[in-house]
Formats: sequence, structure tokens, C-alpha cells
Amino acid sequence: MKARGGRWIEYWDPENETFWKETGRRTARRNLLFSVLAEHIGFSVWTLWSVLVLFMGPEYGLTPADKFLLTSVVTLVGAVVRVPYTFAVAVFGGRNWTVVSAGMLLVPTLAAFVVMEPGTSFSTFLLVGLLAGIGGGNFASSMTNINTFFPLREKGWALGLNAGGGNVGVPVVQLVALAVIGASGGPRVLLGVYIPLILVAVVLAARFMDNLTTVKNDTGAAKDAAGEAHTWIMSVLYVGTFGSFIGYSFAFGQVLTTQFGRTPLQAAYLTFVGPLLGSLVRPLGGRLADRYGGSRITLWNFVAMAAATSVLVVAGMQRSLALFVPVFVALFVLSGLGNGSTFKMVPGIFHAKALARGLTDEEAVRHGRRLSGASMGLIGAVGGLGGVGINLAFRQSFLSSGSGTGAFVAFLGFYALCIVVTWAVYLRRPAVRGGTRVGAAETGRRLSHAEV
Repeated sequence: MKARGGRWIEYWDPENETFWKETGRRTARRNLLFSVLAEHIGFSVWTLWSVLVLFMGPEYGLTPADKFLLTSVVTLVGAVVRVPYTFAVAVFGGRNWTVVSAGMLLVPTLAAFVVMEPGTSFSTFLLVGLLAGIGGGNFASSMTNINTFFPLREKGWALGLNAGGGNVGVPVVQLVALAVIGASGGPRVLLGVYIPLILVAVVLAARFMDNLTTVKNDTGAAKDAAGEAHTWIMSVLYVGTFGSFIGYSFAFGQVLTTQFGRTPLQAAYLTFVGPLLGSLVRPLGGRLADRYGGSRITLWNFVAMAAATSVLVVAGMQRSLALFVPVFVALFVLSGLGNGSTFKMVPGIFHAKALARGLTDEEAVRHGRRLSGASMGLIGAVGGLGGVGINLAFRQSFLSSGSGTGAFVAFLGFYALCIVVTWAVYLRRPAVRGGTRVGAAETGRRLSHAEV
């Protein structure tokens, strides 16, 4: 492994087992650690408004519909900026872009600190909320960066850990908000906690992360990924998993206060549990996918999500908080598992397609990495848009009936669609290609229609 100034590494070959054991694993894990930290803070800033709205009582003059619209625009920007963030890694370097993107989180945090007071116009809150959306972009650049550091056989674990560690930023900001509300503090106290944390993330990324010279933007890869049907099919599935996770993370507290009459403090006691468990199990979803196949885990996960949503429809109709909360938490857990399994499927699919085209060994690995890296930004962006849809669905449901039950009925229909798509595209036709094995991509399984 050769390095030059500015923490650039010129040679990187994680598929070479000797290189990986001697130097690659240690370097990759160090970059993973500080990538997780920066992405974690990014998620916290992105989802700040999911808890800031709990502080915004009647004196702010906002209706529940206004609050759902506010969180929708934050989610929207976070999804859209994932596309340029994906390609920024190759332009600036993984370490350099982590430093820049983490530093940019100061802008929405300081802006919210300035405007967060009664009397501020709704349009101003919307504008500042738009700025907070940049925190959602950190996920795409972080995943693209870490994808280049790890060998195919460990991507499920590494990507799951990276994403899960970032996702934990959602419940952490909610826990910090709980502490602030419990201590009778205001929203500016919460924002003040994150300003120094952002600076810490910037300094540590600059000190301990690396850039890879082997990572270059490939506009052809972006076009090829956009032209692949699997990119868009996986985007739909990721809407069902990550879109659910981030959408419910923004909406949970508002549903509890609006539909079940909880106070902000009572809601804060509950809202962090689901995102926390959903974040922690994401690496497990990747591990299960490594062992049993991403498509199988994803299919059964959507079946379980549909079952849980059916129960939530009943709980909403009966206005049973005792039933609603544990089942909603279970739905968070399932969305986290599905996040890990769907993202594991992406490199496996494109590697298997390379094998199906007759490519072998390193050539197949390079081709699969090229397309999977480019597709992840698109998949992540579309998945984030699912969070927008969830908040808009809740907004319309509360406007129409004063309840979120109608939204859950719509989500149930979407999960049913995901079940059908997963089965029809990735599991309907089992073993093919003369017994060729996927190896690290789908350990212990034959190459199936899921990856060709």
C-alpha cells in the first residue's frame, strides 16, 4: 500500500487476501470508524426537525399539517442531494469530502439556532429546514466511500455497519431532545449540543481518514447504472425499507402527539426506541444476507412488515396506544433489517451479472464494483424519497380524517407490491448457470435469477 501527501493511498486491492490481511483490513476499518462518526452526525442534523417540531407549541402558530410539510421538505432535500454526494467522493477523495460535508453541517445547525423562536414565519422555517436536508447526503458519500475499501465477501457487514452507525444518529438526537425537554431546556440548547460535535467529526476525519487514488468518477458507469433495470427495481425495494425507516423516524413523534394526545415529553420518551433498534439491527440484516442471500431475507422481511402494518391499522382504528407503540417499534426493527439486506443485494447483483456475461475473477469484481458504486447513489436517493411520501401520506391522512390510519393502509399496499417484486424478479427462478457459485457475493448459494 503506497501513500502520498494529503493522505492519499495509491495502491488498493482488497480482493487480494494477502494485501487485505497484512494492511488492507486495518486501514479499511479505521476509515469505516470515522466515516460512521461523520455520517452519524449527518443523520442527527438531518433529523433534527423531527424533534424540533416537538418543541414548537401553539405559540409558534403551526398546525400538524404544517409540521408534516416541514419534515417532508427536509426529507426531500436529504434524498435529492444524495446523487451529487455519491460522485463527490471520486472528485475530492473520500477523506476530503468527509471533512467538507461534515463541516457543511454547521450551516443548517447555526441557522436553526438563529431562527428557532416564536414569531418566526413558516416560510423561514421551511427555508432553514431545506438547509438541514444536506445532512441526508452524507449517507450516500459515506456508503460509496466505504464500498471501495472492503472486499466483496465483507461488503454486507461493512456497509451494514456503516449505515447502521449512521442511522443511530436518529435515535441519539431524539434521546438528546428527551434530556433537554426533561430538563425544561429549549430547542437552542439541543442545537448547541451539536455544534461542537460537528467540529469534532471534522477534525477526526481530517486526521485519521484516507483518500484512494483508485476511485475515479466514471460517467459511463453512472449512465450504465441508470440504464440497468435492477438499479430501479432495487430503488423501489429500498423505498420500502429505508424510506420507511427515515419517514417513520420523522413522523413517529407527531403521530403520538396528534393522534394519541401525548405531550411532547411523553412522545420523546417513546420516539427514540424504534429508530435505535432499527439502526442497531441493520448490520444484522447485512450479516443474514451474507449468509442466506439478500433476496430471501428481503422477501420475508417485507412479509413481516406487511403483517405489522396490518396490526397498526387495527391499533389506529381502536386508538390503542398499548398496541400501537410496540408494533410500530417492531416495524422500525424490520425496516432496519431490510436496509441491511437490500444494500447487500446491490453488489451481489452486479457481480453476478458480470459472471453471467462471461467475465471472471478480477475483471468481474471490477465490473461489479463499478456499477454497484454508481447505482448506490441513485438507489439511496430514491429510497430517501420514500420518507417524503410517508410524511405527505400522514399529512393528507390527518387532514382528511384526523387519523394516520389511512396512511398505514397505503403503506400496507406498497409493502405488498414489494413482496411481489422481490419474489418475481429475484426468487421466482432458482438455480441457473450450470452450478456457478456466487462465492462471496451470496455465500453458500448457487447463482440465481436474483443476480443475473
